[in-house]
Amino acid sequence: MWIFFEKPVLAKHARVYIRHLAKQLSVEVKGSGSGDGIELFPKQDALDNGQFGNAIRGPLGIHRAAGRRYWFYGAAYELEAQMAYLANLRRVTEQQVKGLVSTVPPDPPAEQPRRVEFHPDRPQFAILDYVQTRRRVGRNWIAQCPSCAAAGRDRAKDNLAVSVEEPWKYICWAGCTKEQIRSALGAPAPVLTR
Repeated sequence: MWIFFEKPVLAKHARVYIRHLAKQLSVEVKGSGSGDGIELFPKQDALDNGQFGNAIRGPLGIHRAAGRRYWFYGAAYELEAQMAYLANLRRVTEQQVKGLVSTVPPDPPAEQPRRVEFHPDRPQFAILDYVQTRRRVGRNWIAQCPSCAAAGRDRAKDNLAVSVEEPWKYICWAGCTKEQIRSALGAPAPVLTR
């Protein structure tokens, strides 16, 4: 689903608008509940200077893997008809966005990860002492992977997943090892000798 705005709007306002619309339609949004749902773009409310948002496949282009064009429903499957269809679509006005955003209550404060007390005789590495979580998705906290960040990757700050129930369990979805993550934090894993 694509939503067209009359003029550019702030990403944070577009996200509020889209989340509200999804809720009204009883459509789950990924990252806002227990599991799967639609992906929401843009994924961030704002970006730092020099940062890029997530890449998306634009409409009407030819998908490289599938080798076929993806069309909008509602018009004949030819470029001229598709462009005419898009040109005539009603767009969301800035007033509509501002009106909706002003009536939507703010999200409740984000849940904070709980620190786990470890057995005092067995010191454990606690990743949550080193990273700041961004949100909770299902059974995991989401954060920026320190190893990816040190390499100039993970600009969306969502490659690292930390188990909510067992926060000593964590994984980088881009493939960084625990040793690489700990090394990037300046807390390398101890070397075990026999």
